[in-house]
Amino acid sequence: MCRSCGAMLEHTFVDLGMSPLANSYLKPEQLNRMEPFYPLHVYVCAKCWLVQLEQFSTPHEIFSDYAYFSSFSDSWLAHAKAYADMIVERFSLGENSKVVEIASNDGYLLQNFVARGIPALGVEPAANVADVARKKGINTKVAFFGEKTALDLAAEGWSANLIIGNNVLAHVPDLNDFVRGLKVLLKPAGLITMEFPHLLRLMEQNQFDTIYHEHFSYFSFLSVEQVFARHGMKLFDAEELPTHGGSLRIYACHDQEPSPTMTARARELKWREAAAGFGR
Repeated sequence: MCRSCGAMLEHTFVDLGMSPLANSYLKPEQLNRMEPFYPLHVYVCAKCWLVQLEQFSTPHEIFSDYAYFSSFSDSWLAHAKAYADMIVERFSLGENSKVVEIASNDGYLLQNFVARGIPALGVEPAANVADVARKKGINTKVAFFGEKTALDLAAEGWSANLIIGNNVLAHVPDLNDFVRGLKVLLKPAGLITMEFPHLLRLMEQNQFDTIYHEHFSYFSFLSVEQVFARHGMKLFDAEELPTHGGSLRIYACHDQEPSPTMTARARELKWREAAAGFGR
């Protein structure tokens, strides 16, 4: 069943055969043991157009002790700083604002808000990575994000003016629980930005090697707009980014008045995706 709308999945997007988990590296003492392989068979939902992979392992198995540290990449650090500078200026964030990043890794992004005196909290499921962030002075909670975690954070006073999620939305098996959590944690006039690889680029450039078991979902603007709309939120802007072979940064808010009107670049992207067949 579709993890977004619940429709039955009947249509193959691409079938890449069998593969082991991409980032579950074997230790020396495991080399003589069987390594599990799982299908890399990707489907597309005929109702909401979400491209998706079946879930074969739990987030706890993949992300509880994680091998990837965002700060290892100088270009990614520069990308994070440019984002922080832009978003603070565009939405007038300051010391009275609260910023929460989901899957905050080693504090690579939130350190830019902390340096400006803006209260920031990271939510990171991998304890080994969260420890590195805390040593940098980044307030970090070790947890998998969803509605329950959002309720806990809101009760602790962390309702957010800005919620950030970079390369996490595609990694979430329970997509509706995750987006419900965003809705719960976001202040009435708050803002969400999410970055993820863009399905349009994957297809244009045959980026089959970006399909792996950690990426449960592969989003177009048209499909992710439906995910947020299902939970009372709307997308009002989108940027096309060069990162990870071509990514989208979406901007979301509560679907209530007054709220921003959709920007010209977001409308143009929707038109371009529809013209390319992403809505059929």
